[in-house]
Amino acid sequence: MDILLNMDPYAFERLSQRLLRECGFVQVAVTKKSGDGGIDGAGKLKINGIFSFRVAFQCKRYKGSVGSAEIRDFRSSLTTDIEKGIFITTGTSSNAAREEAATPGKKQIDLIDGEEFMDKIAEFGIGVKEVVTYEVNEDFFASI
Repeated sequence: MDILLNMDPYAFERLSQRLLRECGFVQVAVTKKSGDGGIDGAGKLKINGIFSFRVAFQCKRYKGSVGSAEIRDFRSSLTTDIEKGIFITTGTSSNAAREEAATPGKKQIDLIDGEEFMDKIAEFGIGVKEVVTYEVNEDFFASI
C-alpha cells in the first residue's frame, strides 16, 4: 500500500483509469491536473454491449478513512450527464461515507477502498507479478 500512498496524485489517477478500463469501462479519460472541479476522470460503462451509462470518478490517496463530507462534495461535482460516481481511496470508507454513497434519491456512488483496489490490480496483473515460493517441510525431513 505504501507505493500507492507515495505515488504522484496524477499517477494514481492514471492507475485508476487503467483499472477501470480492465473492469470494462470505455472512453475513460483523466481530467487535467488542476481545476478538475472535484472530478478526476470519467468514462462509460458498457454492459453486455447493449446499454451503457456515464460514470465519473475521484481518487484520493488517504491513510485514514473517507467520511460522508468527501462523498457529498464529490456528488455535488457530478454534472447532469453523469449517472453514477466512483470514489477510489487508498484508505477506508467510514460507515457514514457508505450510508451517504447509497442515499436513496441521489446519484449513487460506488466506493473502492485501498484493500479492494489492491485486490483488483492484482487480479488484472497491473503492476504486479506472481512470485512462487516454496517452504521447507521440516517435519518431512525429520521423519526420514
